[in-house]
Amino acid sequence: MLNWAGIVDSIQNATNDAFELLGVDEISGGDINRVYLLRGLESKYFVKINKASLIDMFETEALGLLALSETKTLKIPKVISYGTVENHAFLVLEYIELYSLQSNSSQELGQKLAELHQEKQNYFGWEQDNFIGHNSQKNTQTESWVAFWQEQRLDVQLELAKRNGYLGDLQNLGQDLILRVPDFFENYSPQPSLLHGDLWSGNAAATKHGQAVIYDPACYYGDRETDIAMTELFGGFDADFYQAYASIWPLDSGYGRRKSLYNLYHILNHLNLFGRSYLSQSEMMMRNLLND
Repeated sequence: MLNWAGIVDSIQNATNDAFELLGVDEISGGDINRVYLLRGLESKYFVKINKASLIDMFETEALGLLALSETKTLKIPKVISYGTVENHAFLVLEYIELYSLQSNSSQELGQKLAELHQEKQNYFGWEQDNFIGHNSQKNTQTESWVAFWQEQRLDVQLELAKRNGYLGDLQNLGQDLILRVPDFFENYSPQPSLLHGDLWSGNAAATKHGQAVIYDPACYYGDRETDIAMTELFGGFDADFYQAYASIWPLDSGYGRRKSLYNLYHILNHLNLFGRSYLSQSEMMMRNLLND
């Protein structure tokens, strides 16, 4: 049984406003967390719930949302509060009624994402480790993007896959590919850009006024191509988005070759999150990359 009174207290302390809870609606669609709409007389809040041991996941998500918001580019849900009540962790966000992206909002998303990616840092990584889904995402700061992708993205997922029992071809192909990563950067040296980190079509939408909004980040500083690559996974975005992005900051000509290398990280993560249905896709992507 969820202790809504504790979460209401957290909202009131954060906002300095009285909030009388009139109703709770569970929202479907979350793979990692349970999500709810809290309704008051004049206010509504979006709440994520998980087990108390995962409070770090909500804390780092809140830090990511704040970092994205500080760029003053795209609409980002405002963080209200986070914490634990009894055996549950929670994250409370501004409630935004979401609608599908249309042509204008898709164009805004592309343009504003290109502006967001111009937020730079002098290292690859982040101020702390965070999460991709509920799996840990390492973000140790480094000057080498190649080493970062080898050690903190591919190798971490392969080690987790090994612990999950995925051995044999997956591990052999993966180790061969890690050694080949420098080949994809012979004529390309990315700058560290602020990234959303988990930018698929399920993490972007529009407000009722048509303003583009992004959420559920896994932020770090890295090659902006990783964000663009993931937008092409799981259904992808429309042509208006890509044209608008390119109008602000065109992609390097070698992006098409690196795209699968970047998306492999997310497919491996899905293997580790959701199971064997992603195994053959992971191995096929590795074979194709090794034959590139």
